[in-house]
Amino acid sequence: MANRLAQSTSPYLLQHADNPVDWHPWGPDAFEEARRRDVPVLLSVGYSACHWCHVMAHESFEDEATAAVMNAGFVNVKVDREERPDVDAVYMEAVQAATGHGGWPMTVFLTPEGEPFYFGTYFPPEPRHGMPGFREVLEGVRVAWAERRGEVDEVAGKIVADLRERRLTLGEPRQPGAEETAQALLGLTREYDPVNGGFGGAPKFPPSMVLEFLLRHYARTGAEGALQMAADTAGRMARGGIYDQLGGGFARYSVDREWIVPHFEKMLYDNALLCRVYVHLWRATGSELARRVALETAEFMVRDLATPQGGFASALDADSADASGRMVEGAYYVWTPAQLVEVLGEEDGRIAAAHFGVTEEGTFEEGASVLRLPQEDGAVQEAGRMASIRERLYEARLRRPEPGRDDKVVAAWNGLAIAALAEAGACFERPDLVDAAVTAADLLVRVHLDDHARLTRTSRDGRASSNAGVLEDYADVAEGFLALASVTGEGVWLDFAGLLLDGVLDRFTDESGALYDTASDAEQLIRRPQDPTDNATPSGWTAAAGALLGYAAQTGSEPHRTAAERALGVVAALGPKVPRFIGHGLAVTEALLDGPREVAVVGDPDDPRTAALHRTALLSTAPGAVVAVGPADGELPLLAGRVPADGAPTAYVCRGFVCDAPTTDPALLVAQLGG
Repeated sequence: MANRLAQSTSPYLLQHADNPVDWHPWGPDAFEEARRRDVPVLLSVGYSACHWCHVMAHESFEDEATAAVMNAGFVNVKVDREERPDVDAVYMEAVQAATGHGGWPMTVFLTPEGEPFYFGTYFPPEPRHGMPGFREVLEGVRVAWAERRGEVDEVAGKIVADLRERRLTLGEPRQPGAEETAQALLGLTREYDPVNGGFGGAPKFPPSMVLEFLLRHYARTGAEGALQMAADTAGRMARGGIYDQLGGGFARYSVDREWIVPHFEKMLYDNALLCRVYVHLWRATGSELARRVALETAEFMVRDLATPQGGFASALDADSADASGRMVEGAYYVWTPAQLVEVLGEEDGRIAAAHFGVTEEGTFEEGASVLRLPQEDGAVQEAGRMASIRERLYEARLRRPEPGRDDKVVAAWNGLAIAALAEAGACFERPDLVDAAVTAADLLVRVHLDDHARLTRTSRDGRASSNAGVLEDYADVAEGFLALASVTGEGVWLDFAGLLLDGVLDRFTDESGALYDTASDAEQLIRRPQDPTDNATPSGWTAAAGALLGYAAQTGSEPHRTAAERALGVVAALGPKVPRFIGHGLAVTEALLDGPREVAVVGDPDDPRTAALHRTALLSTAPGAVVAVGPADGELPLLAGRVPADGAPTAYVCRGFVCDAPTTDPALLVAQLGG
């Protein structure tokens, strides 16, 4: 059979290239083949770091007998959800509507017209725990297709009709105000876990967008409760097993509500978002723990996820080989007391076990433990000795088989990383982190952005895929470029952000101001996906609102400001009702309510006085503040008409381009910015 996946830029698809299953990539050829053979399409959607995707692949897709059944009765299509989030979103909506839950791997049976009629996620090879076996499912679908075609077509037609009717209607667009953010804060307080931090029960995901809202709300209003929830949650995550105590960076989620045992995959987007949260927490409180975690997370991204071309890889797998060679989730990260002693010796092994909560019973499988800091003061106890212990354990871990790496570059997630690294580098005076952000931005411009300012979503080894960028790509890359403009003072990044955001206005919005996840001229699926709520990353809708607002603050563009305000109407409707799921929209709303502030620092960039004013502006907690630095009438619009006072570098703090009295004193600038 033809190896149709061999030329893919997706490591996930390449993992399946040698399966006995005759996989097709998503595309018209697969559906034309299904029509020609008059068989259903079996759509399997997953991603490289997905543990249960690997399990189902090993149990079923690598099995010759199962593959023979799949090949005889179906056209089999494999999709990487990270490359095609639009395909994933449309069919996941159908799965959740039909079954009440979703997840990956996602398994959907389609007509040759792409209409879904039977759904599931992971199927075991044999019936288990109330789930049918996969071959049993295949046989049932085959029989239904052959003998009850009328019923299949009727079900598919009803599902598609229902999906197409699910257009988001919000009534009259209304800009959210302080009342909605206060109601959202009250709702979050009700769902807050006061014992462990975070929201809800197990499994527990890092609430990065909600934490950003809480920090911005505190900065604007002084609400101590918002800061308390953010700081306690961040602290408990940082001391938990979800955080890599040796190498930095966060795992995807915790399987328990105490943040102890993680699901071990490490995603670029989580770490980019959380790095920025901890930078902002440090900025608000001066917390040394927040500073350490922000820097270690930034260093993790640069060290472990940077690609040779300068971008950032998508993820590290949860699974790796244990001492016996078996692929085991978390094997790279967990320790037994005996292993600590083997590496450190008897005394230091005992100290490390107490410090990191490693016991004979273990917190994970087979008596192994995830390293954590069970005592709140554990981060500072025996600091010098613990630094040596950490270093030796880290060096020993490097000798273990490493988890696999999904090295495709996703535009949106790289945009998030660029913003985080630019801010961390500026705040902590680490120019190497800013340089890493610039290098990644250069890659996006060279490889992902074409001559018509259209983004490609993914690349690998410097080669762009054929997957068109979706709304979150345009929004998050623009956000990264805006952060670089504020940090570096280079107008080219503002220009690139403007090109991308003009594309958002032209091809992702409608007359009501609503946004869609795909462009108006993108491939037409059974439904044009549209979702303003956050998932693992900010929704494209509210991410676009934030980037449009920031660009308007830098340039004075009224069309971009108006588009941002109209898009935020969704927060007025959803913020008080489901604040956990629209945290990014609430964070952008805080910026809107604060202005956002516009800070122009006029002076020679090489003058230490200019640098002091610039850094003071970047350290401000004012929600969504934008910063421009450069000589009078420099290349950034905020500098137009600004002149140094008495020949000295000068800062102007403005809202809507109406400015306070200029100042040459960083202390006065702090007062003007409110913190």
